[in-house]
Amino acid sequence: MSDLASDIRACRLCAERFAATHTEHEPRPVVWFRPSARMLIAGQAPGMRVHQSGKPFDDPSGDRLREWLGLSANEFYDTSRVAIVPMAFCFPGYDAKGSDLPPPRICGRTWHDRVMQELDKVELTVVVGGYAQKYHLGVKTGVTETVKAWRDHAPRLFALPHPSWRNTAWLKKNPWFEDEVLPELRAQVQKVIHD
Repeated sequence: MSDLASDIRACRLCAERFAATHTEHEPRPVVWFRPSARMLIAGQAPGMRVHQSGKPFDDPSGDRLREWLGLSANEFYDTSRVAIVPMAFCFPGYDAKGSDLPPPRICGRTWHDRVMQELDKVELTVVVGGYAQKYHLGVKTGVTETVKAWRDHAPRLFALPHPSWRNTAWLKKNPWFEDEVLPELRAQVQKVIHD
């Protein structure tokens, strides 16, 4: 574990913010990277289940993402090969309606650039969701438009919608994603992970 990872794990910058959310929870940074990683999964923020387990994508969204990538759980969670770095390392909480709050910007401003500098062996970046796409791609377009432009960034980067069950309707409306994007993505994942 790097000193940077240890520093992030000890972070309490958002303690007051999280205490003021509907969930009234404590910070629990979920840190899952090593400098040796060749693949980066750049996401949004941990959900409640990940907050409880301390393991990223430890939920149905993770099952779907691993299926999209063509990776087993053992491959996916091998930090020597795969880094999982969200825009916020802690669960941001729920609002009064039970919806996820956005990732606090202070987390990204404090940690993200430093983590990216440490991950200098990354050959493939998978950018999951709008918040991560804005940071990693600098896009101002919505998720659908960004994912549709996947050829502009492949084979070193793939933008994906969030694998949440909430996006099942999106997947049905956009069959090109499973037909065109996923085969190319899986081929690149296998090349990077097993080469």
